[in-house]
Amino acid sequence: RKFMATLVHSPLLGKKILYVKGAPEIVLGKCKEVILDGKRVDASEYRPAIEAQLLNYQNMAMRTLGFAFRVMDEEEQEIGKEIQEKVKDMSFLGVVAISDPIRPDVPAAVEKCRSAGIGVKIVTGDTPGTATEIARQIGLWLPEDTERNRITGAAFAELTDEEALDRVMDLKIMSRARPTDKQRLVQLLQQKGAVVAVTGDGTNDAPALNHAQVGLSMGTGTSVAKEASDITLLDDSFNSIGTAVMWGRSLYKNIQRFIVFQLTINFVALFIVLLGSLVGTELPLTVTQMLWVNLIMDTFAALALASIPPGEGVMKEKPRKSTDFIITGSMKAHILGMGLAFLAVLMGMLLWFAHEEGGMTPRRLTIFFTFFVMLQFWNLFNARVFGTSDSAFKGITKSYGMELIILAILGGQILIVQFGGAVFRTVPLDLSTWMAIVSSTSLVLWMGELVRLVQRLIRK
Repeated sequence: RKFMATLVHSPLLGKKILYVKGAPEIVLGKCKEVILDGKRVDASEYRPAIEAQLLNYQNMAMRTLGFAFRVMDEEEQEIGKEIQEKVKDMSFLGVVAISDPIRPDVPAAVEKCRSAGIGVKIVTGDTPGTATEIARQIGLWLPEDTERNRITGAAFAELTDEEALDRVMDLKIMSRARPTDKQRLVQLLQQKGAVVAVTGDGTNDAPALNHAQVGLSMGTGTSVAKEASDITLLDDSFNSIGTAVMWGRSLYKNIQRFIVFQLTINFVALFIVLLGSLVGTELPLTVTQMLWVNLIMDTFAALALASIPPGEGVMKEKPRKSTDFIITGSMKAHILGMGLAFLAVLMGMLLWFAHEEGGMTPRRLTIFFTFFVMLQFWNLFNARVFGTSDSAFKGITKSYGMELIILAILGGQILIVQFGGAVFRTVPLDLSTWMAIVSSTSLVLWMGELVRLVQRLIRK
């Protein structure tokens, strides 16, 4: 209704008085006169002056509230469902303009979301003037924007679904919106394939919060809004939304990096065992050795890649479609490329050892096993920065988990080789052999570093 009415008994007059507050244009439309300096002026005569003052306030991003009253007749002592009929022939008292300045961090947060491909829309009960000025202050409303980019709730309700679908992606501002308008906007955006997040703090926001894929209520909001939402922002800050998106995207990329690392190992291990048996070579990797490889692959790699801190770089990427497969084309190319390269090197080692004098001795099998593990060890560094052109060592000191994982893999491999004996089918290796294996397998990392360096230089 855009107004609130309260019936109060006046001891002075001995009658009941109806007080009304609400949207100034709604309240003024229900008044027959305006109280001006103790005088009563016809509302229709003074309306242009009030509207001009209201527009001035609204263009300053101020929220306006109108006030009116009426002394009730003897037969009108109660207010019921017929409230609309009762609120009429009022006396307009005036308006107040409330300044609700935006937070200093909001413009930067809006720009961060927009650069990340997130469309920001304002849906408010405020007037078009107030909403547009606020949008301008936060950097949402630009000089090139037109009337196609804003609409009122009433005008939006008059649009057919086809007309609304045509405009919904371009809309930036919806003013004087009702709860049903906000809910319809959410549903239309979802029909266009958008993933919608809605913020709100009031009971009227509950329908939209409930229908959105992600409902974000405010910590100071109503309990109804909190129950209808998925997440509550305790600090009521729009900047927290951008931070949540950054963490979500970073987590998704970390999962992709883990998949790249894991599938590369699986690919190599599967074909090593298969091809090794086909060429008549003794089982290249034993069950206990594969258990150690799986421990590196699953537990240690998951911990290492999960410890990568989120970066602002993900906010410069465009959103992915919800239907996109998690394994992208670049991931497939990396898995197959690295997998085939590792497979070629390891099969070459097997064939070489098999044709050497003495064949596949325990020492040579130990070297092969260690070589295989160290290839995956260095590849873990590449997987850590997969999808970026950053150095594998960037921010590694901030990832305390990564440092521990490096020590655990190296320490575990040394212990298994030097002291594993018959359990792991290994024999101790001398220092020169260890140095040769570590230095030769490290080419995996240095080649990756070279490729990423070239990418950084090209971008500059």
